[in-house]
Amino acid sequence: MARYSHLVSGAALLLQLQHAHIAYAQQVYILFNGTSPRPDCTGCDIPATPTYKFSSFSFTQTETYRYASSIAPATTTMTYARPYSALSSLVPSLTTTKWGNWSPNDTAATDTADPYGQAAWSSLWAWANPTNFTTTGIYSTTVSPTPLPSSELVLPPKDYFGPTDCYNFPADFIFGVAGSAAQIEGAIAREGKGPNLMDVLARPGQANNYVTNENYYLYKQDIERLASIGVKYYSFSIAWSRILPFALPGTPVNQAGIDHYDDIINFVLSKGMIPTVTIIHFDTPLQFFAANVSAKWDDVAIGYTNGAYQNSTFEDAFVHYGKIVLTHFADRVPIWFTFNEPLLYSDNGASINTVVKSHARLAHFYKDVIKGTGKIGMKLNDNFGVPLNPKNESHVAAAYHFNSFQLDTFWNPLVLGVDYPDAFKITVPDYVPLNATDLAYMKDTCDFVAVDPYTATVVSPPPGGIEECAMNSSSPYFPYCVVQQTNNTFGWNIGYRSYSYVYITPEYLRTYINYLWNTFKKPVFVSEFGFPVFGEADKAVVEDQLFDTPRSLYYLSFMSEILKAIWEDGVNVMGVLAWSFADNWEFGDYDARFGLQVVDRTNQKRRFKKSFFDLVDFVRDRHPNYEST
Repeated sequence: MARYSHLVSGAALLLQLQHAHIAYAQQVYILFNGTSPRPDCTGCDIPATPTYKFSSFSFTQTETYRYASSIAPATTTMTYARPYSALSSLVPSLTTTKWGNWSPNDTAATDTADPYGQAAWSSLWAWANPTNFTTTGIYSTTVSPTPLPSSELVLPPKDYFGPTDCYNFPADFIFGVAGSAAQIEGAIAREGKGPNLMDVLARPGQANNYVTNENYYLYKQDIERLASIGVKYYSFSIAWSRILPFALPGTPVNQAGIDHYDDIINFVLSKGMIPTVTIIHFDTPLQFFAANVSAKWDDVAIGYTNGAYQNSTFEDAFVHYGKIVLTHFADRVPIWFTFNEPLLYSDNGASINTVVKSHARLAHFYKDVIKGTGKIGMKLNDNFGVPLNPKNESHVAAAYHFNSFQLDTFWNPLVLGVDYPDAFKITVPDYVPLNATDLAYMKDTCDFVAVDPYTATVVSPPPGGIEECAMNSSSPYFPYCVVQQTNNTFGWNIGYRSYSYVYITPEYLRTYINYLWNTFKKPVFVSEFGFPVFGEADKAVVEDQLFDTPRSLYYLSFMSEILKAIWEDGVNVMGVLAWSFADNWEFGDYDARFGLQVVDRTNQKRRFKKSFFDLVDFVRDRHPNYEST
């Protein structure tokens, strides 16, 4: 590889000085000689000469087994705000209606004089023109849940080597699983749902999300399964276009959508579980793309996909939608995420401006207006950047730049009440400046810092340096402006590689959450983490998919490092949400399998994977108050 200068630019040096107080968290390569330590071994001084003997032989092994423990049904329900009946005046003049279904061969509706009637709603889908549209799912109505047979809840054989820690989670530690509407619901163009970006995202040759897991109809059985294996928190997202098919303020609310998510929340609570909700998970209604509905979604300046956040009407419309959701459901939901990984769907500086300002407005509405007593924040992406050579100052500065661009851009104003970081401002020259009034209003509008730390990436400066790259949007390293690689300075991959881009990197997770805690001084929430086992979709025998030891290693090692961060580093980690509770639609692909359950796409049957049992068992063994958190 190329050798890079040890000199640090002025901006990079400033970043180093800003973060000097957390330098202790950096990984450093230290030469170690001798055998591997065995701290738990108390018999290492046994004489080296064994005594051999004969004995009578018989098959004396016994195979023990036990069942997963389900969550106890609810006896009481906590509330975190007043019910909708007491808050409805905060979103005045709402009208509700119901629409039917759509498919390309339907007979045209006749209520053409109604601007929001069935004909107008159907025309949205005709305009969206989803490719190869199909409604060939198995279900068309909500399926009643059935108890799981005990045979599905027998724990699998343990791996021979496992965690040996002696730590417990704090009594209020959150453990749950997550999913998102577009990736699990299906039921596209059913019961009044309008078209959104996810419904037309698939490129030629990719899979669409029209059916996916049919969770829209199977949500009760999915929740029944989660409660039966012992999951306490269920995190899901609400589809904006299922609540407001016409997207904008002043348009009717889809009563079927309100009823659907209301019933999800109530059923979660009835099973003794607790819901958490994401208000938007990439699924922008198509109206914000206007005439550009057929545009290349990946033709963006700083993100991966154009989420239309830069549209001048987006902020007010999103805040209006968010107010509808909060007034209807905040009484029963204790944790809210406004945006999921907004950088990935931001086009330019105006996009970031929309995200931070609309989040702050909704946070103030939640805290100051409806007086919600739960917590609100947003989820950010960042495969944490660690320096290729931790003793090289330019590599350390590159790591700070990489992480600052993705994290500090949002949490500087929303947590600390300070300006955007230099990493963002030198890269995105069209950013919208924030003034002192903006920053005072935004400060402390995130109750936690939530990240989706799937893995880590090794970084070093790009040829020509960070600043030169930041001024050249055609650079192959733009917009992060660092060299990213997956091996360390000795040529080893930084961990076991999965299906595509995720590596098992538990020690870097600990570094990551140290960075977050000591930079932003807020509880850290691991809001997604998961692992697609290499080649899992290619395994013809389902039992081979179920026995997913690499995924178990991923989860248990990450959880072990979280415990170390809590007890050895003093980091407040408020909880984790595993992604995902079942294999789902990964934005055009069903083969990148992050799920804790296998899904048979011919009959929608779910089966628990070994890692699900292992993860739940790990938490329950170490949670002193699991049933009542």
